[in-house]
Amino acid sequence: MNKNKIIASTAVIVFVVAGLFTIGTSSVEAQEAPDFTLTDINGEQLSLSDYSGKVIILNFWATWCGPCKMEIPDFIDLQEKYGEDLVIIGVSLDQSGPKAVVPFAEKYEINYPVVYGSGKVVQDYGGVRGIPTTFIIDRDLNIQRKYVGYRDRSIFENDVLSLK
Repeated sequence: MNKNKIIASTAVIVFVVAGLFTIGTSSVEAQEAPDFTLTDINGEQLSLSDYSGKVIILNFWATWCGPCKMEIPDFIDLQEKYGEDLVIIGVSLDQSGPKAVVPFAEKYEINYPVVYGSGKVVQDYGGVRGIPTTFIIDRDLNIQRKYVGYRDRSIFENDVLSLK
């Protein structure tokens, strides 16, 4: 294995481990969520501001991330249960783009918008350092919570209910 592959593999492992073991939760003081326009897996443009008036769960994830995969069934259920008042947006940080993300979304039957992330959106949201990282955004597009690492469905459901 050449030196570059070893360095890249080590970086991926560190990134995944950070996502697994970071237990950061932060409540913020109604900080405005940065708007963005990204391309979804259907090739359409999606902006955060399109969902003003709904509670938003903004989830940064990747197809190769174990904890991310564990959260997806819960997000699917929450989207079904609260679809009138809630939108979940999955921001894929996969570098392979559609090649990995589209078949993954089909296999998991993801029922919420999935967009391809960019370096700018990662930086705008504070430099996402571990995945999954999830932001809870209120109806006025203010960030209310940030979670780094896997969280149980009940955490997200309680947040949604508190913002209804």
